[in-house]
Amino acid sequence: MNLELSEEQTAVRQLARDFVAREIAPHVVAWDRAEEVDRGIVKKLGEVGFLGLTVAEEYGGSGGDHLAYCLVTEELGRGDSSVRGIVSVSLGLVAKTIASWGSEEQKRQWLPGLTAGELVGCFGLTEPGTGSDAGNLATRAVRDGGDYVINGTKMFITNGTWADVVLLFARSTDAPGHKGVSAFLVPTDTPGLTRRTIHGKLGLRGQATAELVLEDVRVPASALLGEEGRGFSVAMSALAKGRMSVAAGCVGLTQAALDVAVKYAGEREQFGKTIAHHQLVQELISDIAVDVDAARLLTWRVADLIDRGQPFATESSKAKLFASEAAVRAANNALQVFGGYGYIDEYPAGKLLRDARVMTLYEGTSQIQKLVIGRALTGVSAF
Repeated sequence: MNLELSEEQTAVRQLARDFVAREIAPHVVAWDRAEEVDRGIVKKLGEVGFLGLTVAEEYGGSGGDHLAYCLVTEELGRGDSSVRGIVSVSLGLVAKTIASWGSEEQKRQWLPGLTAGELVGCFGLTEPGTGSDAGNLATRAVRDGGDYVINGTKMFITNGTWADVVLLFARSTDAPGHKGVSAFLVPTDTPGLTRRTIHGKLGLRGQATAELVLEDVRVPASALLGEEGRGFSVAMSALAKGRMSVAAGCVGLTQAALDVAVKYAGEREQFGKTIAHHQLVQELISDIAVDVDAARLLTWRVADLIDRGQPFATESSKAKLFASEAAVRAANNALQVFGGYGYIDEYPAGKLLRDARVMTLYEGTSQIQKLVIGRALTGVSAF
C-alpha cells in the first residue's frame, strides 16, 4: 500500500477540511447544547458530494475510492461526530448497502435522493432487547398476499427522526436465529410507523437518535432488499464497512484531541512557563499522537483492502476496536491537559470525551469485535 495520498485524495481531504471549518466548527457548541444539529447540513453535505462517495455516478454518486471516503469521514469526525454520523449511516450503512444488494429499481428509487442529501436513510437493526445478539430479532414481517406486514420496535436509531427510508431488519420466517431475518426498505411515511426522539444522551447530543415503533406497517414484497432470509448477511456486510467508517471518525476525533491539547498546552502557563514544558503533559500529548497514527494506519488498511477487492471484515473489526478505544483514551488525556477547564463545555475536551465514549458501543461493542477477531484467528465461534 502506498501511504502517499494522490492529488485527488489530497484535494478531497482539503475540501472536507474547509467544509468543516466553514459549515460545522462555528456551530458545534450551540448544536451540542441544543441537542440538535441544523438539518440544513444534510443538503450541504450532498451538494459537496460527501453523501455520494464510492457510489456510482449513474445513480447520482460522486464515485471515488474508500480511502477518500475515510479521509472525509476523518475530517467530519474531527469537526463534530454528530455530523459524521449522518454520513456514516445514510451513506455508509444505507446507500452503500442498496448499491450492493438492491435491485435496479431500488437503486433508481433511492440512491439519487440519498446521495444528493435530498433524502436521509437510517439503519433499523437494534431493538430494545436486542443489541449485540442481532440474529435474535423480535420484529416480525409476516407475508400477506403481495405484501409484508411488519410489527416491532427499533431503538437507538441514528438519523431516525430525520430519515425518509429505513433499512429495516425483521424476522420473516420461522427459521432459527439469523436464518429467519430479512431486510426491507421501508419509507418512513408508511402508515403505522411512528418515531420518538431520544434526548438526554451522554454524547452525540446533536445527532437525531430515535426509537421507531412499527404497528401493522404494510410494505410491498418489492421492498425486500436481497433475498428473503438473507437479511443477516445484508446487515453484517453493511456493518463490516460501517466499522471502517466509525474507525475513521474516531481517527478524526483523536486528531481533534491532539490538536486542542497541543494548542492549549502552548498557551496555558503554570509555575512560570507554559504547561507544554512539563514532561508529564508531554507524555499525555505523545500518547495521543501515537494513537492517532496507529488508528489511522489500521483504518487506511481496511480501505485499501476494500478497493483491491480483498477480504476485509476482520481487519475492519481490528480498526474499529483500536480506534474507538484510542478515541476514549485520547479525549480523556486531552481533558487532563485542560485541567478544570476541560470540564466546561466552552472548551472542546469534554465534548470529545462524551462523543468518544459511544464509539466503543455501537456497530458492535469492543467485546463483540474481540469475539469476531478471535473467531477469525482460531476458527472457533464463541456464539
